[in-house]
Amino acid sequence: MSLLQWSRFGGFFLLFAVLLPYSAWAQGSPNPKLVEAAKKEGELVYYTTMTLDQSRSVGDRFEKKYGVKVTVFRTGGGPLLNKIFTESRGGRHDWDIVVGRGEMVLPLIERKLITAYHSPEAKMVEDQLVDKDGYWTAYYVNSYVLGWNTKLVKKPDVPKTYEELLNPKWKGGQISLDTEAYGMLEGLKRVWGREKAVSYFRRLAALDPVLKRGNTERVQLAVAGEYPLIVAYNQTIQRMTSRGAPIDWLALEPAVTQVNPVMLAAKAPHPNAARLFYDFVISKEGQEMLKGMQRIPVRKDVEPDPPRLFRGFKIAIEDPEDYKDFDATVKQYLEIFKLR
Repeated sequence: MSLLQWSRFGGFFLLFAVLLPYSAWAQGSPNPKLVEAAKKEGELVYYTTMTLDQSRSVGDRFEKKYGVKVTVFRTGGGPLLNKIFTESRGGRHDWDIVVGRGEMVLPLIERKLITAYHSPEAKMVEDQLVDKDGYWTAYYVNSYVLGWNTKLVKKPDVPKTYEELLNPKWKGGQISLDTEAYGMLEGLKRVWGREKAVSYFRRLAALDPVLKRGNTERVQLAVAGEYPLIVAYNQTIQRMTSRGAPIDWLALEPAVTQVNPVMLAAKAPHPNAARLFYDFVISKEGQEMLKGMQRIPVRKDVEPDPPRLFRGFKIAIEDPEDYKDFDATVKQYLEIFKLR
């Protein structure tokens, strides 16, 4: 049995032996015993990659609801992972819960820094967005889609498929791509296979797209007319569309969808508060909060705003398990677009 398999087995055994009374509680209302235990602990340390104002809003709602003080630490995915590793090497285990990026999952499992937890609220989340071994549940998602400036491109002329996007008419700075859209390549490898996905990206690179980091600024530049087409997260484009900006989007199927998972610390100093917070963020109330923040919720009974953000098109999930060879994918992406 491999180290990863053993860690998964061990985490599941711990869950079964210690947490069964909590996770067996019916979905929809928190276990009173868990709430009581969390209140006795009195506090929670929450590490996250979600924006600080939104993370604090979620923490404040939880604190008001349960009387548990929430301390929020926010940074990017790489720096957050480094912080957790550095603290662990120093024998410090300060955090209870983390919301991060999919590529964080396997390193945390391999170092036994997260533990399994089968939240009763996860029953309302699609199976492909819940780890079967309980190490993570999606909190929110982002889908890569194709946006277009509605003043520069008429809707009938917008590419409707990945293949149509390769039309030579879009050559020479007509398409905006993120310099770090590694997950899109990884997701299409999962669906198409490595050879087809890499070949596609090489053909896309041959169109000489505009390469720039990030989503928000690139979308703003697309609105300003810097380029007619953009590949970006759909909720970022939708924010501008909803404000009446001259931009719209559609999904090239399958739309690669990034998972932002919630995970429980293996050595959480406040384990009951951690489980209660985990339940809260994927509860209907917690997911409705996300909807209000213009993020994409994952519960079956919470519609995104607008619903088309996660309804009506085929998706390809960036499963955290796909990140086993993520370093190779990053190098490949950088090589394809000559970013190194």
